[in-house]
Amino acid sequence: MANIQRFDPFGELARFDPFGDMNDFFKGFALRPVFRGVEAEPQIKVDVSEDKGTYTVKAEVPGVRKEDIKVSIDGNRVSITAELKKEKEEKEGQKVIRSERYYGRASRMFTLDAEIDQAGAKARYVDGVLELSLPKKAGSTAKELPIG
Repeated sequence: MANIQRFDPFGELARFDPFGDMNDFFKGFALRPVFRGVEAEPQIKVDVSEDKGTYTVKAEVPGVRKEDIKVSIDGNRVSITAELKKEKEEKEGQKVIRSERYYGRASRMFTLDAEIDQAGAKARYVDGVLELSLPKKAGSTAKELPIG
């Protein structure tokens, strides 16, 4: 013989505590990323090193042609901008199953301690890494002011 339980429609309401533990309210509620399957916006990751006369900047800009990268220097401010174009198409026979395109721009701007000699600055792009050699401008040393 099967176990028979009596259903009490008001039993759950009697145990409900509106000001109780709110964790029970969210129990089993899974928060999922809204953009599941969509790639994150590309970012330019930068390493900056310094020796006594030059800054060396290495920026990761994978999958971009060197013609689509722009570097500008204004005093001690460096700006790197890259135009990104990504096209991905999956075919099954002659029928297109899925086609994804991404067009956008990634940029990174940062400020260095000393001004840059723009005439001596050099840029090189190899295997997705942009390397900048930025010589410091002569006579732009920092001066510490004594506090009186």
